[in-house]
Amino acid sequence: MSESSAPVPAARFATPLIAWQRTHGRHTLPWQQTTDPYRVWLSEIMLQQTQVATVLGYYARFLQRFPDVRALAAAEQDDVLALWSGLGYYSRARNMHACAKAVVARFGGEFPRGSELLQTLPGIGRSTAAAIAAFCFGERVAILDGNVKRVLTRFLAYGADLAVAANERALWAKATEMLPAHGDGIESYTQGIMDLGATVCATRSPQCLLCPVQPHCLGRREGSPERYPVKTRKLKRSQRENAWLWLVWDDQLWLVQRPDTGVWAGLWSFPEFESTDTLAGAAASWPGEVTPLASFKHVLTHLDWTLHPVVWRLPAKVTRRQVDAITATLPAGRWVTVDEALAMGVPSALRKLVMRSV
Repeated sequence: MSESSAPVPAARFATPLIAWQRTHGRHTLPWQQTTDPYRVWLSEIMLQQTQVATVLGYYARFLQRFPDVRALAAAEQDDVLALWSGLGYYSRARNMHACAKAVVARFGGEFPRGSELLQTLPGIGRSTAAAIAAFCFGERVAILDGNVKRVLTRFLAYGADLAVAANERALWAKATEMLPAHGDGIESYTQGIMDLGATVCATRSPQCLLCPVQPHCLGRREGSPERYPVKTRKLKRSQRENAWLWLVWDDQLWLVQRPDTGVWAGLWSFPEFESTDTLAGAAASWPGEVTPLASFKHVLTHLDWTLHPVVWRLPAKVTRRQVDAITATLPAGRWVTVDEALAMGVPSALRKLVMRSV
């Protein structure tokens, strides 16, 4: 059996990690001051692929608007998306809303107390379920988010390709094996391994001299911890280009709700066209003043999207019948003021564009 595959004694990993967390880990984040599974779950969902500094404000606003899971379940999806606007990865918000409804419908408004049942809820995967169960119910169960994968693969010099499902399952097994014994601080251990990955074991330039487990870290011993984790399958990025119609009438703008699937699903946005030429052809008979704005690229997880905004301001003398005839050629939507638009669930790109122009 190789050194990296041998069982890791608690004294080499769990024990120093727990001691480090209690002395040097993070203790002041708002979701650390509670064992309420609603609040812990909310933070875990928001923190997926999002930095703590960004999440703090959203977390406070969500709790003010939706103080418990019943309040969130009773909300309209538009209200949830509006409050989420700017946080990105909007499927998280839709799944979160669906999860709240499921908690109320299936469990009477109380989150289930075990990680296995938590995983049956929308948007809660194995690692998120484990974090909730560990922090709120003291369950001895492993997490394996991006930070934790980095810490463990470096400590173990685990070089198997995590793009292969079997290799990730093997790392899950190792993560479970390395947990502290029952009753030995699972909460501090779970927070500690998160904190270590977020603050010390960075993707680039890890601060190994500050790491509590560095004496036994095989990646550091090799001299190249940055090579871990190994994941060869790269996300394929695509390119997309569209014209964006910012239609203005009587100090209002026309917004349409995007489909329930795809980019910005469920959000309110400007009508889009294949190109500015397509837009010009569709609007050839419209009255008004046309102002092209500077094109920009909006970068999403899997997509580089170039958008060409065009402001089309209808004249004051236009009749309601003319206006209705124009909007009838566009996807179904509604007229809203700028303030109303900014209070809706709109993409961050639209929000920034509108705010720069008011």
